[in-house]
Amino acid sequence: MIKIFLVSLSLLIFNACSFKTPPNQWQYQSSNAFNSYTKNFLESNEALAKNDLSRSIKHAKKSADLTMLARVYLGECALNISVGIKDRCKSYTGISDVVKDEGLDAYYNFITLQNIKPKNLDAKYKNFASYINNSQFKKAQLELSNINSVNSKLLCASLIKEHLDSSSREEMIKTASFHGYKKSVLFWLNEEKEKTRDEEKRIILSKKIKIMSLKN
Repeated sequence: MIKIFLVSLSLLIFNACSFKTPPNQWQYQSSNAFNSYTKNFLESNEALAKNDLSRSIKHAKKSADLTMLARVYLGECALNISVGIKDRCKSYTGISDVVKDEGLDAYYNFITLQNIKPKNLDAKYKNFASYINNSQFKKAQLELSNINSVNSKLLCASLIKEHLDSSSREEMIKTASFHGYKKSVLFWLNEEKEKTRDEEKRIILSKKIKIMSLKN
């Protein structure tokens, strides 16, 4: 009986040691905070989003390896671009020389539409980026349906917003609405309002924008 008790106690001690906080907990905390930031930013929860981004940056700055911080800065820039906010990613370019990450550099070039190198991008962007490089915007528009990530789809659509037809803009409105991404919905409603030639539709869109923009 005593032996069984000692074995059980040893197992408890072993298990307790096995579940120690991982040394790179700062990475998880930074990533989780940024995921929360993404959601709150797109849902227009401004105060919460600001706090989330601050926490993500704070955790990312706990290491001399600034790759995580570069990802946060680049992610922030991509989100801004996805909702029509002009952003040249200055926070990212300000530290990119001490990070030296080919994948991040390729993503930066992609979202800022300069010197795009599809081969260095994540697989989900390769075809879309190739079409942009070759000015094949109709194919790029069709490729949007093959991008499964909602956030990535909204980002890519924003990169070719001047080349989208009404049905694609309506699809972005529908997608953003389904997920409750108010900031994206308002962006695409405004895009459709500016591009449509249907005066009656423009009036309806204006009213929707006004209603959604009210604080209460």
